[in-house]
Amino acid sequence: MNTHSDSAPHDSRLLPLTLAAIGVVYGDIGTSPLYAMRECFGGSHALAPTHDNVLGVLSLIFWALIIVISVKYVTFVMRADNRGEGGILALLALTTRNFKGTKQQRGWLIGLGIFGAALFYGDGVITPAISVLSAVEGLHIATPMLDDYVIPITLVILLALFLIQAHGTARVGAYFGPIMVVWFATLALLGLVSLVQAPEVLAAFNPEYALHFFAVNRWGGFLVLGAVFLAVTGGEALYADMGHFGKKPIRLAWFSFVLPAILLNYLGQGALLLRDPTAVTHPFYLLAPSWLLYPMVMLATMATVIASQAVISGVFSVTRQAAQLGYCPRIAIRHTSDQAIGQIYVPAANWALLLAVTGLVLGFHTSSNLAAAYGIAVTIAMAIDTLLVLTLARTSWNWSWLRVGLAVVAFLLLELAFLSANALKIGHGGWITLLIAAAIFTLMITWKDGRKLLNQRLRESAMPLDIFLQSLTHGSTLRVPGTAVFLTSNPNGVPNALLHNMKHNKVVHERLVLLTVAPEEIPRLADQERVTVHDLGHNTWRIVVRYGFTENPDLPHALALCEPHGLSFEMMDTTFFLGRATLIPTTRAGMALWREKLFAGLFRNATRPMEFFRIPYNRVVELGTQVEL
Repeated sequence: MNTHSDSAPHDSRLLPLTLAAIGVVYGDIGTSPLYAMRECFGGSHALAPTHDNVLGVLSLIFWALIIVISVKYVTFVMRADNRGEGGILALLALTTRNFKGTKQQRGWLIGLGIFGAALFYGDGVITPAISVLSAVEGLHIATPMLDDYVIPITLVILLALFLIQAHGTARVGAYFGPIMVVWFATLALLGLVSLVQAPEVLAAFNPEYALHFFAVNRWGGFLVLGAVFLAVTGGEALYADMGHFGKKPIRLAWFSFVLPAILLNYLGQGALLLRDPTAVTHPFYLLAPSWLLYPMVMLATMATVIASQAVISGVFSVTRQAAQLGYCPRIAIRHTSDQAIGQIYVPAANWALLLAVTGLVLGFHTSSNLAAAYGIAVTIAMAIDTLLVLTLARTSWNWSWLRVGLAVVAFLLLELAFLSANALKIGHGGWITLLIAAAIFTLMITWKDGRKLLNQRLRESAMPLDIFLQSLTHGSTLRVPGTAVFLTSNPNGVPNALLHNMKHNKVVHERLVLLTVAPEEIPRLADQERVTVHDLGHNTWRIVVRYGFTENPDLPHALALCEPHGLSFEMMDTTFFLGRATLIPTTRAGMALWREKLFAGLFRNATRPMEFFRIPYNRVVELGTQVEL
């Protein structure tokens, strides 16, 4: 099934897409009940589970879900669709497209967006670790004798999860929706059974309990915000997965099924704590009768695997988008489905995630320890989402400053409060996700700046195109049969590979094609928009091939699209000439020497152009050159 859809799918597709959205989009936020309430009353900044504290925490969780998820993401942020696509990089491209600020302001805006994308990788590392570990820890409730097996079982499950990525998740994904429907129905049922035994928890809908909670607990109440935030982690997935399912199915799933189920479970946990404060050790699993514990552990484990799968797939998608937008080196990307556009596998990202997740599980041992580190990266990413979408609202939607100011009060101030509380987690392990994000940010910015510097150096030594074309009129260079395609990032100069071929082989092919691949800040382009062909004379052509940031380049297919423009290509008579540059870091003006060395290493290990652009290996000639940065 092709999961990509318009924002308003036909009625016949609405139910299947809604079911699929329940399985993929809401895995992360749907497994938060496993540990959110437990951390509020049993974490590093725990408060006593008194009547007022329980109602106060429930009120905070309820209003956080309403304001952050229902109002901000589901209603407001999802309006910012980049031709149906969502996510931080899609939002960044949309925001900068019509931005009228100064160059410096634009630079800060881009930097924020790239850092937000880098933070997503930190979230992608910690989510599988905390989700699967918290589910398997239910074995302790069933029988403490299994404590020593919690970490090994967790690692085996995670290893299996990452191993199946190479085979694609199309088949497994068909079961995601039904399993998560069972999961949310179970959440609702367990919560409802407990709720009817202490219906006074319904008073938590009154925001006065949240305000009273802060008035009584003060600093302690503020610290608990870091644990309350765990209830809304995963909210950014709503926006990131918009391109796969569309707005309507995601919104329908949330308001009609997911939100009621989650709220019922949180209320049920609160009712349990009112009846039995000692249940604070694990209020989620203690909602279930003892005979149901093992099935609950199995169901929770499946749910957390699905939640982890959604994050892993998101990391793959962000990596592809970053590569297409020029913030990441060319990287091997494999399609695992002929039908679903989002079914891709990125080996390098997969194995890096596995190593990082394994390290977190071995280093932190328990989900409670991981919860102490969880949240800081997500809160910063959410605040960046808010800043970008408010900038978009002001510059492209023509919002007044009053409307923007009201949105800042409604969203940004709340997120800054969450951020301040989560900042205290930095010393308890939160620094790990920030360190991962900082490293990814450095790599992305260095690659972007390095490519810009490299293109500048190549332009300095390039021959102007008009001079080259004039040289062809003299007839002094032998022209041999066939077509030569030279890839170049500079659409106005002569590729170094062409000049080297003339210098060493003393010939020019009968038909010359100078081909430039240009990434666009939109998700996809139609085939009729794909290529632009310019006749430069002397049987020399300039072709510009455009790709959206969710597409993978396929140059043979792009050349076939040139036929309506009067150009046809026979692959067995076409040779692709690629420049293979060896970069030499220097101390001349450019980047810092350490960044030039980093860029040179990234450049050297990037996926070879013939793989990335799907060029047949037997039609490629590589010509080497040295470039001093």
